[in-house]
Amino acid sequence: MKNAYIATYPPRQCGIGTFTENLYKSMVASDPVEPNHKRSFIVALKDTDEELNYPREVKFLIRQQFQEDYLNAAKYINMSGAQCCILQHEFGIFGGKDGVHILPLLHQLKMPLVVTLHTVLQTPSYAQKEILQRICKMANRVVVMSRKATEMLTGIYGVPKSKIALVEHGVPAYRYIQEEAKREFRLQDKKVLLTFGFVSRNKGIEIAIKAMSEVVKKHPDILYIVLGKTHPAVLRHVGEEYRLYLTQLIEDLNLEENVILLNEFTSQKELFKYLYASDIYITPYLNEQQVTSGTLTYAVGAGSAVVSTPYWHAAELLSNGRGVLFDFGDTNELSRILTDLLDNPEKRLEIRKKALDYGKKISWPKIGSVYNDVIETVVEKDSKIEKKGPIPFDISLLPAYSIEYIKRLTDDFGIIQHGFFGIPNLKEGYCLDDNSRALLVALMAYKVKKDTSALRLCSTYLSYIHYMQTEDVRFRHLVSFNRQFLEEVGSEDSFGRSVWALGYMMSNAPDDSYYQSSKNIFFKAMPHFDKLRSVRSIANTMIGISYYLQNHMSDDMMIEQLKQLAGFLIKEYEQNSHDNWKWYEELLAYDNAILPLAMLHAAEILPEKKVRDIAFESMHFLTEQTMSNGFLSIIGNQKWYNKKSDRSVFAQQPLDAMGMVLMFRQAYNISGNKDYLSRLFRSFKWFLGENDLRMSLFNHETQGCFDGLESYGVNQNQGAESILAYQISYLNVLKAHEDYYRKE
Repeated sequence: MKNAYIATYPPRQCGIGTFTENLYKSMVASDPVEPNHKRSFIVALKDTDEELNYPREVKFLIRQQFQEDYLNAAKYINMSGAQCCILQHEFGIFGGKDGVHILPLLHQLKMPLVVTLHTVLQTPSYAQKEILQRICKMANRVVVMSRKATEMLTGIYGVPKSKIALVEHGVPAYRYIQEEAKREFRLQDKKVLLTFGFVSRNKGIEIAIKAMSEVVKKHPDILYIVLGKTHPAVLRHVGEEYRLYLTQLIEDLNLEENVILLNEFTSQKELFKYLYASDIYITPYLNEQQVTSGTLTYAVGAGSAVVSTPYWHAAELLSNGRGVLFDFGDTNELSRILTDLLDNPEKRLEIRKKALDYGKKISWPKIGSVYNDVIETVVEKDSKIEKKGPIPFDISLLPAYSIEYIKRLTDDFGIIQHGFFGIPNLKEGYCLDDNSRALLVALMAYKVKKDTSALRLCSTYLSYIHYMQTEDVRFRHLVSFNRQFLEEVGSEDSFGRSVWALGYMMSNAPDDSYYQSSKNIFFKAMPHFDKLRSVRSIANTMIGISYYLQNHMSDDMMIEQLKQLAGFLIKEYEQNSHDNWKWYEELLAYDNAILPLAMLHAAEILPEKKVRDIAFESMHFLTEQTMSNGFLSIIGNQKWYNKKSDRSVFAQQPLDAMGMVLMFRQAYNISGNKDYLSRLFRSFKWFLGENDLRMSLFNHETQGCFDGLESYGVNQNQGAESILAYQISYLNVLKAHEDYYRKE
C-alpha cells in the first residue's frame, strides 16, 4: 500500500515527528509489499527557519506558516499515486489560527484520509472545535489512542462512533538489563527516578521536586533525573523561565545532589536506556486534560514502575495494577508513595512485570500492523467523502508574502506618505490615512501570517494616531518630515479611517496594552461621530464601530450610534438612487466600495432588513459598473463617473481595488455565497495585471506596489497608500480562503 504521511518528522525535534517515524517504519515493515519497494513517503512540516537534513522518505516539505505550501502539497500527493493519506493532527504544528491552514490541503485530496488525533480538547474554543469537526468530517477514519478520546469525540464533537478506531500508542522494541543500563550511566549506586519529555509548566515537575525533600530523608541515595529540553513554544515566549525556577527550587531545597535537570533531546535508543536504568518513572502533570501521552506509553512499554497523577491517559493505561496514581498537586501523597515503593522493591517488581507484559502487546511492529489493517479497510470499503463544489480561487498564484517594502517606508515616527519610484520620498512627510491603514496591515499580518516583525510595527502606527489626536477629539492629518504639523485639523475621511483602525485594533488586540490604548483614543473621538457629514468618513467610522461591537454587543449606546450613522447612509441612498442608479451619490467617485462595505458590516450587527437590502443592492450596482467585462475596471479619478455622463477610465487607484476585495469578503462572511469569493479574487487580480492595461501594479523587485493605472501605463512611484492597499487586499484574500475551508 502506498501511503502519504503528513506530520512533523525527524530530525525536527518533536514528539509527533518521532511518532510518525515509528509509525511509518512499522507500517512499511509489516506490509508484505512495502519493504522491497519503499513506495510510501512523508510530507513533513517544518519551521520556516529550519535547515535540517531530512531522510530520503521525506519527499515534500511544508513551511508551517506558508499557506501556499499546503496547496502545493495537496497537488503533489494527488499526483503521487498514493492510495491513502495519513495525517497526524496536533494543534500547534500547522499554520494559521489553530492550524487552519491544513483544511484546504485536506479538502483537495483525491484519496481516502485517515487522521490520528494526538489531542482532543474537552473545552475547545469555537475555532478549535470547528476545525477539528471539519477534519473529522473529511476523514474516512479517525484514530485515537484512548477510550476517553473516543468518548469526547462522540459527545463533544459529534463524530460518529463508527468512524473512530482505537489504536494505542506504539512502543519501540528496545530491551536492556537494568543493572547494565545503570552501569553505563554510572548510576549503579543510585535509586533512580525519571521524568522525560519537553519541559513546560503543565508538566508539574516542581511537585515531584518538592516531594524529593521528604524522600531523601530516608533514601539519601535517590537521584531524580528530569530529561528533556524546554518546549520550543515556551522558549519562544518566555525563554528558560520555568527551568530557572526549577533550578532555584532545587537549590532552595538543598537537593543539588538528588535532582538533575538534563537539557537534552535524546535518541529513542538512549531514552530507553534511561527508562531501564530507572527504578520509578514519574508523570506529575497538573491537570487531567491529556488523552494521549507518548512518554507515559514508553515508560509502561519499558516495564517501568510508574507513579502518575490521574490525567485521562494515565487513568486508563495504569489501571489493573500497571502503575500507582496520586492526586494532582499532592506533594505529601507523592512522597509517601515513592517512599513506600523504594522501601518495598517487591511492589516495584510487581508493577514493572504488569507494565512490561502490557507493553509487549503495543510494540510498534504490532501497532503498525493494526494501522495497515485500518488503511486497507478504508481503501477497499470506505467511499471517499464528497468534496463540495469547485475551489473559488487558487492562492498558489499569489506572490510570496512580504511586508519588507512597508518596513522600508517606516521609521520610528510612522510610515512615509509617498514613494519616489522605489524609495521613501521624505519631502512629503507623513499622513494619518496611511498610518491608520498601516496599523490594519500590521495587525492582519500578525493575525494571518503570525509575523512577529509586523507586530512590532503596531506601536509605531498606533503612537502616530495618538499623537495626531487633538484636544477637541478630532485628528490632524499631515506632518512634515521634520515633524511639524501642516494643518490644524485633518479631513473627515482621515478621521473615519483612524476610527476604523482603532476599532479593528480593539477587536484584534495582541495584548491588553494595545487594547486599552486604542480604546482610549477611540472613545475620546466618539463625540465627533455625530458631527460627520462626508459619506466616506461615516462609512469608515461605521466599520470601526462594527469591529468594536464584535466583542461588545452589550454596548447599547454604540449600537445606537451605528444605527444612526447607517441611517445617514440610507437617507443619502434613498435621495440619490432610482431605477438605473442604485447609489449613495449622484456620481461614482473614489473609494466607492467603502460605502456598501460599511452597510455590509452594519448588516452583520443590526437586525434591520433595509440595511442588508441596501448593502447588497448597492454592491451589485457597483459590481455591474466595474466588472462587466470579466475583470475589475475601476472608476478612474480623472473625471469620475456622473450618472449623466461618461465614466473616466484612467487614474485608477489601488485603494479602490482594496475596497472591492474587502466588500466581497464581507458579503461572503454574512451570506456564505462563494460566488463572492470568486469576485474577491478577480478584484485582487487587478493588482497582478487583470485590468484595463493588462499591466501588473505589484513590483516583484521591490515588493512594493505602483501608485495607479494611467493612460500611458503604470505610475512608477510606489507610495504608502498603494502598498498598504495591496497588502490589506492580499491578507484578506488569504483570510477569505481560510474562512471558506472552515465553512466547507
